[in-house]
Amino acid sequence: MTPVPPIRRLAALAAVLALALIGAAPALGADYVPGQVVVGYAGKPTPETMMAADVRAGVRQASVPAPGGVKVVRTHGDESVAEAAARLRRQPGVAYAVPNYIAHEATAWVPDDPGKSHMPSGWEAMQWNFLPTDGVDAPDAWGNLIADGRPGGQGVVVAVLDTGIAYRNWHQYRESPDFKGTKFIDPYDFVAKNRFPLDRNGHGTLVAGTIAEATNNGFGLTGLAYGATIMPVRVLDASGAGDASTISAGIVYAVKHGAQVINLSLQFSVGIGAGDIPDIINAIHYAWQRNVVVVAAAGNDGVSQLAYPARDSEVISVGATTADRCLAIYSNSGAGIDLVAPGGGDDASIPNDPDCNPESNLPDIYQMTLLNPAQPWRFGFPSGYEGTSMASPHVAATAALVIASGVIGTRPTPDQIEARLKATAEPLGTPSPNREFGYGLVDAGAATAPGPPAPVTTTPTTPTTPTTPTTP
Repeated sequence: MTPVPPIRRLAALAAVLALALIGAAPALGADYVPGQVVVGYAGKPTPETMMAADVRAGVRQASVPAPGGVKVVRTHGDESVAEAAARLRRQPGVAYAVPNYIAHEATAWVPDDPGKSHMPSGWEAMQWNFLPTDGVDAPDAWGNLIADGRPGGQGVVVAVLDTGIAYRNWHQYRESPDFKGTKFIDPYDFVAKNRFPLDRNGHGTLVAGTIAEATNNGFGLTGLAYGATIMPVRVLDASGAGDASTISAGIVYAVKHGAQVINLSLQFSVGIGAGDIPDIINAIHYAWQRNVVVVAAAGNDGVSQLAYPARDSEVISVGATTADRCLAIYSNSGAGIDLVAPGGGDDASIPNDPDCNPESNLPDIYQMTLLNPAQPWRFGFPSGYEGTSMASPHVAATAALVIASGVIGTRPTPDQIEARLKATAEPLGTPSPNREFGYGLVDAGAATAPGPPAPVTTTPTTPTTPTTPTTP
């Protein structure tokens, strides 16, 4: 078993939210208008019943009732908004009383990470994959999550099953300098059989950095879901190889320890079928049954067939695109491809696709990682990282942001998250979905934006044959 390896060429608006929460307290971290409480009255209130309720509650100043019998009332004396709301809720005839919360315009946010430039926001010159149009539109996603009070996907746990991560100092290993501030939880090394899954390769650190590298710290590059918590699970050795039983154990471990998203930047040979890896299929089903999203790289064989585990129907499969928005020359595609994301490298030759220019020399994917695995204390931005391994964490991070945003509920299922990502993806190729790009380029900004996605006319792809695993 190998990772999908890098191809080595080498505005603020006040809004009254009539929350139907009888016992609502001020939301954690939320802004509200000082001295104001929004009061809703039970049943079909008349002016007389509302006035009577106001008199009982000692209301001295109130707005003209809005449709449905809602008023904005002012606190008095030294009474806090929370105290006033609690007092008002106890009055007969009052259905709810809540702070007058403030909604903020969700504007794009550009952090100050300099990349190699030593200039604020220099990351934009290196991380084309995070920009709008050719990338996944991280700035709008970051702005959306800041407006939601969950910056960078704060609170969501993403397990990275890979070659390990440079997440701490231990013996000769050192923490990546741009993981200072990144949260890590429940690490485990299934290769060395200990609790120190340090990276001996560089692949896992780059994948984890794509998801949650520290951001807006004036150093290094950015992470798409920089507020998420990473669970480092080492299932691949220093050469990037790992067996099915080790990987399946890693998946089950991640689920049992609270992962909400699992990233698998690894692949088996395209000749390996579901019947050859029943333990992997069972572990994926175990995750799916427990509401854990599994995202996997489609494979780097450049063929029209997905590799497992991405081929499994309970996995979000991810192909790779280039800075031209073309399918990358190495990326697997075909029936069952769900989404694409930036993987770097050069364009495939796709007739009649104006985005594809195979003669172009296009950029790789950059994150801070090991410069030389033999010296696990030296870090930088090495070139040569391109592959569906690099594409997969963009989708895993976007899934984490969708969960944190609450845009489709507080506990969305894997199927709901997949549907959201597909519905908000930027269609590529025609018709959409298709066998090259699936539903298109994942769009983190659109996926985390409030409200339903824009309607897209689609033509179904040929479905894959589903597996029927059992729970281990």
